[in-house]
Amino acid sequence: MTKPASTVTPNTWEFLRDAMITPTGFREYDARWKYPDDINLPGITALGLGLGTQMHARGIEPVIAVGNDYRDYSLSIKNALMLGLMQAGITVKDIGPALSPMAYFAQFHLNAPAVAMVTASHNPNGWTGVKMGFERPLTHGPDEMAELRDIVLNGRGERRPGGAYEFIEGVREAYLDDLVGDFKMTRKLKVVCATGNGTASAFAPELFRRLGVEVVDSHNQLDYTFPHYNPNPEAMEMLHDMADSVRASGADFALGFDGDGDRCGVVDDEGEEIFADKMGVIMARDLAKLHPNSTFVADVKSTGLFASDPELQKHGAKADYWKTGHSHMKRRVKELGALAGFEKSGHYFLAEPIGRGYDCGMRVAVEICKLMDRNPDKSMSDLRRALPQTWATPTMSPYASDTEKYDILDRLVQKLVAKAEAGEKIGGRAISEAITVNGARVMLDNGGWGLVRASSNTPNLVVVCESPESEAEMRAIFADIDAVIRTEPGVGDYDQSI
Repeated sequence: MTKPASTVTPNTWEFLRDAMITPTGFREYDARWKYPDDINLPGITALGLGLGTQMHARGIEPVIAVGNDYRDYSLSIKNALMLGLMQAGITVKDIGPALSPMAYFAQFHLNAPAVAMVTASHNPNGWTGVKMGFERPLTHGPDEMAELRDIVLNGRGERRPGGAYEFIEGVREAYLDDLVGDFKMTRKLKVVCATGNGTASAFAPELFRRLGVEVVDSHNQLDYTFPHYNPNPEAMEMLHDMADSVRASGADFALGFDGDGDRCGVVDDEGEEIFADKMGVIMARDLAKLHPNSTFVADVKSTGLFASDPELQKHGAKADYWKTGHSHMKRRVKELGALAGFEKSGHYFLAEPIGRGYDCGMRVAVEICKLMDRNPDKSMSDLRRALPQTWATPTMSPYASDTEKYDILDRLVQKLVAKAEAGEKIGGRAISEAITVNGARVMLDNGGWGLVRASSNTPNLVVVCESPESEAEMRAIFADIDAVIRTEPGVGDYDQSI
């Protein structure tokens, strides 16, 4: 195997023959590229050969479950990936079009030691990528991704005999059966099901109906052009559309899913968006009653309520704040034996006895319906209002190029730590601590905080702020954090504002 050529460009003879891979596509916990600008089909085949080689090097049984999301080019990408895997002597079990959590489920269902899911997740059309893992329910973290990158970019993929292909029927149906179990709603529930025409359109409406939930359809026709908006339940465009559907239909709440179905967003009966970290606290409160003294992992972008909420404390719940990213969170939940992990982006990691520890938007939807069934006299807005009030920004993403963002972040972390050490204030509040486990989370003396980190998936920084006092203080915290960010000329405009 020759090294991928950096000189290959689209619409050339070499482009149809030689591997082209941009190194920045190997990210912290999955692989993601613009296609065909940053990777071509021979490059995807080289990726598959590298992944198969990595399996052999780690002593993984040479069997892998492979799926693809519903984009018009994902099948071509998957075919190219499977070709490389088979070149490496791997037996491929093709589960067909899938959600990412359906692919993770297939590892258990088929007893497959490895998984590779072709998806760009919530990225817009034009992006592709692969989520992969060897140790269920875990997916590749930074070490595994760095090892894979080196195998692929240095042309160390090894061809072996013995590769095989098998298409597996019925995994979708088994996945839905597993989600539903023997549960049936005992209260009437009317739910807006928002899929943004993405892959979840083929799963979520049927799932709700099998639970005994009345469905209000919202963009549930499969359409890989995404004619209304890119399915991303963290984006205000989708959340606002969900809110409009709730108000128009009188639904009890809305649940929205991203392009590969591993994330879930919530809008309550009053049309209020409940950001995923706050929804996590609502779920943690309910689960802590059923499972006292549980540990809950939250990512560093999440609300401080996991640690400070009196209801969680009453049931002995322990909070652990950890690195953002589905692979980091899955690993941490498993390491600690936590009951669940919650990420502000809408990834929830529900472990035994609720789930299997991987992020599954459909499992979250089922558990939210069960939560409502256990609280028949409560509306979703009742549960929201029962939380201690805080004011938080959405997740905001100013542009920073993939080649510069980590260097920019290192300098920003140093500047924010220096402010803390100098006794300076943020948002008019004293800084109590600067947590640097994943970027910098600047903690204030009243429990407020501001975060800056680098996005692992896109050329952006990530900024989130929260105040337990007021919207004005939240804005003041953001203004001071942003003033530090603006000292870096390589940082561009925000994707959304507060």
